[in-house]
Amino acid sequence: MLLFNFTGSEDLLGNSSSTGRGSVEQVLVPILDGLVLVLGVGGHTVVMMILCGRRRSGRRPIGRSPPSSTTGSGTDVLLLALSAADLLLLSVLPFHTAAIATQRWPFGDFMCRLVSFLGSACSSASAFTLAVLAASRYLTVVRPATAFSLLSPRRVSVAAVLLWVPACCLAIPQLVFRFVGTRRRTPDSLACFAFLSHRDQLIYGLFHFLVAFLLPLVTIAVAYGSIYMFLLGRQNAGRAPQVERYQSKVTQTSAMLVLAFTLCWLPSYGLTLALLVDESSGATGASPRYGPFSVFARLMATSSTVINPILYVLMSQKFRQDLLRLFKRGGQGASVAIPLAAA
Repeated sequence: MLLFNFTGSEDLLGNSSSTGRGSVEQVLVPILDGLVLVLGVGGHTVVMMILCGRRRSGRRPIGRSPPSSTTGSGTDVLLLALSAADLLLLSVLPFHTAAIATQRWPFGDFMCRLVSFLGSACSSASAFTLAVLAASRYLTVVRPATAFSLLSPRRVSVAAVLLWVPACCLAIPQLVFRFVGTRRRTPDSLACFAFLSHRDQLIYGLFHFLVAFLLPLVTIAVAYGSIYMFLLGRQNAGRAPQVERYQSKVTQTSAMLVLAFTLCWLPSYGLTLALLVDESSGATGASPRYGPFSVFARLMATSSTVINPILYVLMSQKFRQDLLRLFKRGGQGASVAIPLAAA
């Protein structure tokens, strides 16, 4: 939330942070954001290429039953939607980076509203997608018959699109109430502000925290807790060991995705709530006063877009195989192109 709410009404009233920390931000934030942008765009592009390649080829791993193949395709759809949301989230990052580096908002009123709307909508859509992903894993592991009937790629695709409806509704206040104004102490410097009323900003911040963070987190925790208890109770039930290993590995990967999401966004939401409660702090201005932790919280929030593709590669053998296959195809294409060019 802090990432997309770095300016607020307090700064409009004349509060500003120390110039020393501001100068550090002007140098440090662009470097960190540039690193996040390169890693995030590159990682998600590779992941989307792999997932789209799977859908085109209709490849089914050896030994997997048709029901798990269907639900696996549904999971791929959700992972594809998650990568798309993260890429769209990364697309607005340079605007915030430029505003922090220059200590002003140079992009006008329309972009102030649009960038804030997209940031809020994309972060919410990512959280909702992770919650649906956890629910789909619960059905796949605990109720495979229900998963086979419900989690078809078409239905999951429709669900992934519909998740953007509440995400966009939650972001509408950013589109309506954001505006570009001048700071009292620096009247020649424009900023992208949120709400003039501290009460309105507090209500919106709490509602966003409950709907876009706490509710998905509770859903995810219940789903994976139920999966863990189910697998624990089935250890000695005579199921095929390879099926148990597959189910456990997929659940572990998904759980790590959720844990990464929580650790990345919790500092930002926690700091945002602290700033909203402390009305006199002036910490929701263009350069918050909560010291290095605000820079850390923002870095963790932006890093959430990088973590997912790393976890896909490190924790999923299937993704590692697809990644190696993708690079091999690229290498073969290059080796063919060289002789043709020489001829």
